[in-house]
Amino acid sequence: MAFVKQSRRRGRTRLSAKHQATIPVAALRRAGLKPGDELRVEAAGAGRIVLTRVEETLAGYAGRLTGVYPKGSLRKLRREWR
Repeated sequence: MAFVKQSRRRGRTRLSAKHQATIPVAALRRAGLKPGDELRVEAAGAGRIVLTRVEETLAGYAGRLTGVYPKGSLRKLRREWR
């Protein structure tokens, strides 16, 4: 007898033997998640897991002060530290 793959209902997934699950693309798009996003995983009661994107606050501001300080001011400051 041939094995017939059962199709899953839309929006559902199943845990593998390695405790892995595939998240449906439609759910990821609605949540605004994309490949490479870092997620925090929390249990929110029996049978409920919440995934939250980890926001790196500092990364959002890195490089924002370009042009604010005069050229060479960093070198001058570093010389003061010696």
